[in-house]
Amino acid sequence: MNSKIIAFAIDAHNKVNHHYDNYPYSVHLSMVAMYAVKYIDCIPTQVQDIVINACWLHDTIEDCRLTFNDIKKIAGEEVANIVYAVSNEKGKTRKERANENYYKGICQTAWAKYVKLCDRLANVKYSYESKSNMYHCYQDENEDFLKSLFPNTSEMHHYKEMVKELNYMLGVVVA
Repeated sequence: MNSKIIAFAIDAHNKVNHHYDNYPYSVHLSMVAMYAVKYIDCIPTQVQDIVINACWLHDTIEDCRLTFNDIKKIAGEEVANIVYAVSNEKGKTRKERANENYYKGICQTAWAKYVKLCDRLANVKYSYESKSNMYHCYQDENEDFLKSLFPNTSEMHHYKEMVKELNYMLGVVVA
């Protein structure tokens, strides 16, 4: 892990006073990175650092008023491509922000699905543990989320353990 990237991501969220409920946003970022490390065997060794850096930076364009070029400058083009892909579109609702175009960008960007799954796992775990209303939202969205992330369901086998944990946390029974 690159301590410069971690510090940059945490500082970017601190500068805009962005929190995760009543916690510093670094709580969420570290949870996402924790999932990346937990399932690192899904990722080829030569891109593991890129993907972990993208996990730390995944919300910086969306939340911190940073640009693709800002991320590219600090972490390189491959990381910037992933961060850009997982950054929500503009919209008034969750459905508008995570629309078909959004998922198309994730599907077309190497390792963006992995980062998005790490993000979703972290959000679901936190929402369950904190008894947040978002937990039920994630339950309701799960089927469409997975279909959008894996329009070709055969691709899901690369991430089967991650999807299995996600479904388990959401109480989804899969035959």
